[in-house]
Amino acid sequence: MVQYGIAMNLLAFFMMGLDKYKAKRRRFRIAERTLWLLSFAGGAIGAAVGMHVFRHKTRHRVFRYGLPLLAAAEVFFYWKWMR
Repeated sequence: MVQYGIAMNLLAFFMMGLDKYKAKRRRFRIAERTLWLLSFAGGAIGAAVGMHVFRHKTRHRVFRYGLPLLAAAEVFFYWKWMR
């Protein structure tokens, strides 16, 4: 369970960085749906950190407020689950 959470968060973080890289170079982008699916599948913390580190998707309200909220729920879930 712990390995899954770590893997999903690293993947979501990486995907945020990759999408930012592609956006700067005007290349084919990663769909927002994919970023949200990764977040809901357990990578919300990594996606939220990636959003701030790469300064990506910060203008979109749904990402700016939704990802941190989802990440907080994920932290609560991990905290309750791992006790």
